[in-house]
Amino acid sequence: VLLAAAVCTKAGKAIVSRQFVEMTRTRIEGLLAAFPKLMNTGKQHTFVETESVRYVYQPMEKLYMVLITTKNSNILEDLETLRLFSRVIPEYCRALEENEISEHCFDLIFAFDEIVALGYRENVNLAQIRTFTEMDSHEEKVFRAVRETQEREAKAEMRRKAKELQQARRDAERHGKKAPGFGGFGSSAVSGGVTAMITETIIETEKPKVAPAPARPSGPSKALKLGAKGKEVDNFVDKLKSEGENIMTSVGKRSAEAAKVLTPPINMESVHMKIEEKISLTCGRDGGLQNMELHGMIMLHISDEKFARIRLHVENEDKRGVQLQTHPNVDKKLFTTESQIGLKNPEKSFPINSDVGVLKWRLQTTEESFIPLTINCWPSESGNSCDVNIEYELQEESLELNDVIITIPLPSGVGAPVIGEIDGEYRHDSRRNLLEWCLPVIDAKNKSGSLEFSIAGQPNDFFPVQVSFVSKKNYCNIQVTKVTQVDGNSPVRFSTETTFLVDKYEIL
Repeated sequence: VLLAAAVCTKAGKAIVSRQFVEMTRTRIEGLLAAFPKLMNTGKQHTFVETESVRYVYQPMEKLYMVLITTKNSNILEDLETLRLFSRVIPEYCRALEENEISEHCFDLIFAFDEIVALGYRENVNLAQIRTFTEMDSHEEKVFRAVRETQEREAKAEMRRKAKELQQARRDAERHGKKAPGFGGFGSSAVSGGVTAMITETIIETEKPKVAPAPARPSGPSKALKLGAKGKEVDNFVDKLKSEGENIMTSVGKRSAEAAKVLTPPINMESVHMKIEEKISLTCGRDGGLQNMELHGMIMLHISDEKFARIRLHVENEDKRGVQLQTHPNVDKKLFTTESQIGLKNPEKSFPINSDVGVLKWRLQTTEESFIPLTINCWPSESGNSCDVNIEYELQEESLELNDVIITIPLPSGVGAPVIGEIDGEYRHDSRRNLLEWCLPVIDAKNKSGSLEFSIAGQPNDFFPVQVSFVSKKNYCNIQVTKVTQVDGNSPVRFSTETTFLVDKYEIL
């Protein structure tokens, strides 16, 4: 019978210990503390016995993997079990050190429980242990697929309803009547023409921004309590979810991640612009750009009504052939001739306290010189293992990429990779069989770097390589240089927030 399995230091201090029979903590600590004193270093065997128990152990650098068994246990089976225990540890721990073992202690305990049950060895191998601990469920996948379908249907229904509301509002304005049932949207100070423009803005942007504020009655603040406010917020969120609004959180996931990394400007002026670009890129492993598509947009947010009648002066220094498109309510002729964004009717105002998309652009190309960051992954077979060399080079030197993560898939069931040379840091995710190469910044001063590692596998095992990053500089050099008022042409103070994100970046 196997009493306990433990990883301990050479001094007998237990880092992780799993007991398979009823034992007190003091008992197991006493047995492990006595273990180093009983070892005879002059002998070759890896077991030692006392009057009551037998220790079967294996050294692992500065640590010991120890099994405590009864004296009448079959030592050959115990040695086989010990070997399996020793192979499990590198699956979860990047280094055989005390800190790393402590960090993954629960993962190890779950794996230990798959090897031994109630003191007796289970008939499992390493691949089965990995499968059992991952707890992959076909039912869960089916449930998620059904839920995603329902979310898509809810989103489509939401758009259909929005179009119906827009049509109803237009019809009401055409006949000079007040549109019914629109009290919750828009400010009462906004004129009828501008209200129509708010509705025509992108639905994804308008709904969460405009709807929440007026939906809550102001009321006397003294009567409010924390508990009541929480319920009110929850009810509001539930209503949004029932209308399909939870889609918005998944759509803006990458934007939210970027917001954590890129701190927004502290000084947000009354006129604020968000310039956001997203890139989707697919390259071949032997070179060659299969497809690169980039979408950008300028979102205007005005928080003060006196700056609602303005014009944005846009500077476009792009030489790659970007296709520009203005909002339907923006004066296209003014933009073409003078590179200014203003409303077709200068007497009208931009919406207040709402993000309005005023200009968007698109670039689609297969020109290799347009790739912002090239990745060259070169696996070469060496006997049973594979030596992988991977390097990056920043082609667009004006960019500064932050929090770059280059993700390389690894073959399963072969343990951790052996890292040779590396610029930056790495993380090995043994659960998902991934190697993440992490670089805080890539810019003109740090435009290239490389990583070398070796692991058992075939060259095809290391693709597709995926890249993610965020940047405060946009790829297409389109900027708002000046904001002026329509009347008097006087300059207006404004702030800008620029983000460049990855939608998909793969080397296949």
